[in-house]
Amino acid sequence: MREGMDSHGSSFSSFKSYIYALRDTPRRLARRAGSVSTTFDETSGARFRYGGKMRKSLRWYDLICFGIGGMVGAGVFVTTGTASHDKAGPAVVLSYAIAGFCALLSAFCYTEFAVHMPVAGGAFSYIRVTFGEFMAFITGVNLIMDYVLSNAAVARSFTTYLGTVMGVSAESKWRITISSLPKGFNQIDFIAVLVILVLTIIICYSTRESSVVNMILTALHILFIMFVIIIGFWKGDSKNFTKPSDPNHPSGFFPFGAPGVFNGATLVYLSYIGYDAVSTLAEEVKNPVTDIPVGVTGSVILVTILYCLMATSMSMLLPYDLINPETPFSGAFIGKTNRWNWVSNVIGVGASFGILTSLLVAMLGQARYLCVIGRSNIVPVWFAKVHPKTSTPVNASVFLGIFTAAIALFTELNVLLNLVSIGTLFVFFMVANAVIYRRYVSVDTPNPWPTLSFLFSFSFTSILFTIFWWVVPGGKPKVFVLGVCSLVAIALVVLFNYAVPQARKPDFWGVPLMPWIPSVSIFLDIFLLGNLDGPSYMRFGFFLALAVVVYLVYSVHASFDAEEGGILSQKSDESIDIEDLTPKVQKEPTLFG
Repeated sequence: MREGMDSHGSSFSSFKSYIYALRDTPRRLARRAGSVSTTFDETSGARFRYGGKMRKSLRWYDLICFGIGGMVGAGVFVTTGTASHDKAGPAVVLSYAIAGFCALLSAFCYTEFAVHMPVAGGAFSYIRVTFGEFMAFITGVNLIMDYVLSNAAVARSFTTYLGTVMGVSAESKWRITISSLPKGFNQIDFIAVLVILVLTIIICYSTRESSVVNMILTALHILFIMFVIIIGFWKGDSKNFTKPSDPNHPSGFFPFGAPGVFNGATLVYLSYIGYDAVSTLAEEVKNPVTDIPVGVTGSVILVTILYCLMATSMSMLLPYDLINPETPFSGAFIGKTNRWNWVSNVIGVGASFGILTSLLVAMLGQARYLCVIGRSNIVPVWFAKVHPKTSTPVNASVFLGIFTAAIALFTELNVLLNLVSIGTLFVFFMVANAVIYRRYVSVDTPNPWPTLSFLFSFSFTSILFTIFWWVVPGGKPKVFVLGVCSLVAIALVVLFNYAVPQARKPDFWGVPLMPWIPSVSIFLDIFLLGNLDGPSYMRFGFFLALAVVVYLVYSVHASFDAEEGGILSQKSDESIDIEDLTPKVQKEPTLFG
């Protein structure tokens, strides 16, 4: 068998070959952009081409711990302060509930795919078997961007909380300010870099040992979370739910109105990216049929409850306008009498544990995404190598660890969060669309356009609802317009459910109430996306344009060469799951029928 890099020779062996490949881009794009992978190749074929398979060593309780560890640290201790102080006020509790409900619906979609295809590729693989290579590439690079930027943000927050524990100001004592750099990029943080590099070494060593480390840190973290909740309900004051410290600031439980609640929900949605990382561990789960549904959905439900309790506790401790955006919980006790300083230190220790667990889980997830993207030959296959001794994707782990550390070195938290939220919501939107498409379109479906038409129409109606929410003045006109949009959206789902039969039913676990649950997930993802600011969309647009350029100048040619060399269609003689031997997964439909 030829190695993947050798297969790239026809396009990248010489400058002349590459120029010819660029001239041939339209034909190659037409051939590869909509090409759909098979379930067989995702679950078996691709895994054995580049270093074998990852060791199956995880159970449902590992996944729940990974989920809790991955979500709670980043969410409560990084985004809550900003969401409450700047966006929602005390109603941040509802922001977490809305974001949690949206994440749970999306988790159902992830779970159906993960049970059917227990691979490390997560959303990238799910999109690749439904909408083809190009959309999978866009989804994959968004996921990598989300993980790298959110991990960099979380690592910098670790420095802040560690400073709280030590009783020093991290900004003035531990970060080096370089005045010649632009604001937001001028504070150098070496502690964040060190933390990322140490965790990179741990995840390279073993997934099983990483799980043990995560369980220990998560158990300690849960104890601190319970402490925070208890201290908030004990020492807090319910009047802080409605009264700011400054009478000139907006008051009430909804100081920024309903838009503020949804703005907050959009921001804290970053908190739920951890369950996506759990789905990337599916390839290493012993019993995917039972362990994945319990692990993914169970962790989202438990984390949502913890988020709401902690947000309530924080809102009772301080008026929203006094909450420190960077250290909301430990900051609540700074400046009080000396007998309460120890509480700030204890919360700082707990936050540090939580941040470490979220970093550990997210770094496990990002490496597995890049590994599977490498298996598809649209990035260098060097990233796809699984180390024979550790059974982990060492190359991908080291590369992304260094990349994340470089960003964490100088980029401030507020520069990163909104861009991560856009990328996360976009990926969850794509997965919800993919699960509907896969249920209603199969190799036996003569025409996929009824399903595609529904997805386009429903998304368009959701976009109109979001636009009208913002531009139509309040009162009866707004209620009427939003009501019409809602009725149209409901009618579309009812008509689609009645007119288009499901092409396949999951053999083991499927999203209930199809197509209602993924449709609501699509609507909420679009609505939350509409709550983000213009500059964030400009950065996101620039990033997407850059991703398209990379696909056109490298990825489409690399995958074309791999197809020409028989790499992408090659199958392994290794044993595979019975479901992957059935005709329906030997040949998958293309996006265009």
